[in-house]
Amino acid sequence: MSRWSRIGIALAGLLLLILGTLFGQDDDFPFAPFRMYSTTDRLDAPVKSLRVEAVTVDGERIVLSDSDTGLRRAEIEGQQERIADDPALLDAVASAYHTRHPDRPRLREVDVVVRLIQLKDGRPTGQWQDTTTVRREIP
Repeated sequence: MSRWSRIGIALAGLLLLILGTLFGQDDDFPFAPFRMYSTTDRLDAPVKSLRVEAVTVDGERIVLSDSDTGLRRAEIEGQQERIADDPALLDAVASAYHTRHPDRPRLREVDVVVRLIQLKDGRPTGQWQDTTTVRREIP
């Protein structure tokens, strides 16, 4: 590769870094900063915490943990919009649960629940509010 080719590639990379720094978002990494680490929220802003709950055929409400399904919370959080658009995607969560726990009662419903935890000066106040954002009846 010629010297001018290498210089051109270096300049293109530098241009991408500059544009990414000025206009980029997390999805543009490595040509943009991780904004989640370079910005702050108000100390009194509520914090969101997502969890997956289910109702068994016996009527018991349970929280589905990572070990119950093999799916990490971050994987569900990353797919929130897709799941909201297509709740049938939660069938895979129920299937994973049934595969890992064939001896437990089957699930009849899977819910995505978001808890808003209230803060005061950056510390939890003990007040929170749960909202079910997606509900799926399992066939």
